[in-house]
Amino acid sequence: MMVDQTLIEQITRAVLTQMKAGKDAAVSGDGIFATVDQAVAAARQAYQELRLLTLEKRETLIRAIRDAAFANAAVIAQMAVQESGMGRVEDKILKNQLAARKTPGTEDLTSRAWSGDHGLTLVEMAPYGVIGAITPTTNPSETVICNSIGMIAAGNSIVFSPHPTAQNTSLTTIRLLNEAIVKAGGPDNLLTAVAEPSIEAANAMMRHPGIQMLVATGGPAVVKAVLSSGKKAIGAGAGNPPAVVDETADIAKAAKDIVAGCSFDNNLPCIAEKEIIAVGRIADELISYLQKYGAYLISGRDIERLMEVVLTERTEEMAPGCVGKPRRVYGVNKDYIGKDAKFILSKINIQAPDHIRVILCETPADHPFVLEELMMPVLPLVSVRDIDAAIDLAVKVEHGNRHTAVMHSKNVDYMTRLAKAIETTIFVKNAPSYAGIGVGGEGFTTFTIAGPTGEGLTSARSFTRQRRCALVDAFSIV
Repeated sequence: MMVDQTLIEQITRAVLTQMKAGKDAAVSGDGIFATVDQAVAAARQAYQELRLLTLEKRETLIRAIRDAAFANAAVIAQMAVQESGMGRVEDKILKNQLAARKTPGTEDLTSRAWSGDHGLTLVEMAPYGVIGAITPTTNPSETVICNSIGMIAAGNSIVFSPHPTAQNTSLTTIRLLNEAIVKAGGPDNLLTAVAEPSIEAANAMMRHPGIQMLVATGGPAVVKAVLSSGKKAIGAGAGNPPAVVDETADIAKAAKDIVAGCSFDNNLPCIAEKEIIAVGRIADELISYLQKYGAYLISGRDIERLMEVVLTERTEEMAPGCVGKPRRVYGVNKDYIGKDAKFILSKINIQAPDHIRVILCETPADHPFVLEELMMPVLPLVSVRDIDAAIDLAVKVEHGNRHTAVMHSKNVDYMTRLAKAIETTIFVKNAPSYAGIGVGGEGFTTFTIAGPTGEGLTSARSFTRQRRCALVDAFSIV
């Protein structure tokens, strides 16, 4: 799906003009500021104004956000792919639409009450105030949309710190949503950001005394940073989701689902299948079906060439006094994150058909493709002897991230055993991984999945604090 290139260029020019001017958005209300201090001050003022509005009015603002995000889903999806060079436009459109329609609003806020001989006690969910939200380059507009709905529903304003490699997309999304909020009668600058996002700006935001809560969606480093801030923090970190296929599975459906999930937005989502663990006697059949549904199988020297392209390598010397050989340490070549399978294959001189969505290869369990979160449509398959070995390996390669796991099986006992052993926030059975965030599966969506700090799939209630009001010896009518 393509969108009007002229429209994209117009929006981009508007963002760049705003960034260059660095003007105070307190006048225009679009949320883009020259400094962190200005962004936080404007968000603080917006929060004070939001506090005066009813829940009904708050929900009106959220509906306006939903409508604006849905209407502009294609434009900002195209911008994200062009700016970051990652992902697939059609999948990003779906993710933007998903965030707009299936992120919970004020209905997620539920009060509790106790009444008895000694009166009435009420517990309600209250806002923190101004939230600092760090957003990734992999899901830039989706995370802004999702966090905006949930955080405003909870009664907060937000200072966003977008990843610099997706700043135009992120700032455009912020401006579009702010415009919708103001048109719906809401405060200026409920969403703010600095015009030039950077690591320095993110650090300043995290340290700012005007920020009451931090939410980070990204890799281990950014999660560690917010957890070290001394503030209330929610961390949504990395994952390395295994897809286990046992001998009871519908092998054809499993293959189709795995290719669909692995290739979704070129494997950028942290929930996406990163490796297959197959019980040995069905491995060949599974590989055959994977090829049928869009996987390109490579082997031998081609696997080595692919490693040379998509991985980085360095030698780590042993510490002084230690005995042993230097070991090779692998990382991911960021130039290939989120790229099409066909493009990656062309770098090892393989011209694949247009329908190819995934690069498939058989590897041992300790291969770097299995152990590293590649975030590209490269899918290693490891054969194991039985379900016991499959579960053990799945737990090992998930690395304790407690993020996502996938299983294809008709044996409820096997599924139960893996669920208990791996302890992931999301566990998808007999479906593509994205069913876990509401695409083809039940339940709400989120693009901030907080495994490290335990909130799980975040929603409006995640961005609240509990307040208790006790009225003693009164208002009990029984």
